[in-house]
Amino acid sequence: MAKSRKKKKTKNRMFTAGLSGVAACCIGLLLLHDCFRYQVNKKETIVAETKVEKPEIPQLQNGRKEQIIHHEGYTVSYNPEYKIANWVAYELTAEEAGGQLKRSGNFIPDPMVAGDETSTNEDYARSGYDRGHLAPAGDMKWSHKAMQESFYYTNICPQDKGLNTGIWNSLEMQCRTWASRYGSLLIVSGPVIEDSLRRLGSHRVGIPNTFYKVICIPSGKKPKGIGFLFENRKYTKTAIRMRAVSIDSVERVSGIDFFPSFPFEVQEEMEASSEWEY
Repeated sequence: MAKSRKKKKTKNRMFTAGLSGVAACCIGLLLLHDCFRYQVNKKETIVAETKVEKPEIPQLQNGRKEQIIHHEGYTVSYNPEYKIANWVAYELTAEEAGGQLKRSGNFIPDPMVAGDETSTNEDYARSGYDRGHLAPAGDMKWSHKAMQESFYYTNICPQDKGLNTGIWNSLEMQCRTWASRYGSLLIVSGPVIEDSLRRLGSHRVGIPNTFYKVICIPSGKKPKGIGFLFENRKYTKTAIRMRAVSIDSVERVSGIDFFPSFPFEVQEEMEASSEWEY
């Protein structure tokens, strides 16, 4: 997906006034170095000297309908036409990945959805599909509220049981391992929404043919990223690495711009790689 390069003009009159050419050059080099400093804290990342509270939030580029809803553990772009999310984004820290709460919660409509525009238990009854989490309950074991909110239907999609309990679950567990190793991950998951999606139940819930997950490790000298694409089916004897793709590939399929708060040059390098180097 094409991204436009944005140039920022910086004025620093306090420091440049009266400085010699050599001193001004030194300061310029220091500013350039600081421009690409990344510091990861709880729910906060410094990107190009701009404090970004939720750097995991993507932007739709495909014109789909959305309602942005913020919950304790994740943010969702909810599509009222298909009754599923366009995307679900969150940060997973090492501390959160080590949460010890038991999985618990009831699948219920999201009370923050505008109008009666959400799926229900009846839609999934005897459908043959699992109620698949996009932000997994296993990532929310650090908070009772976050755990309960992960069962809102805005965070749920119809998933093949073999996918939900198989390779999709394996990737969720791998993400917790990476979060513990690197300190923090930025994660975006969702379905690829197409006009031709089959529908489920009386609320006509969209049944995705494909799911994606993109992951960014924002720590270290430069951030790293990788994407994954899965058909909505069971995978047999398929390693997670075999489904790895570049984030650029997921952007082209989904019509979503991931990690737009990062500088263009950083996005360009981070989102082009599909190599498994973790």
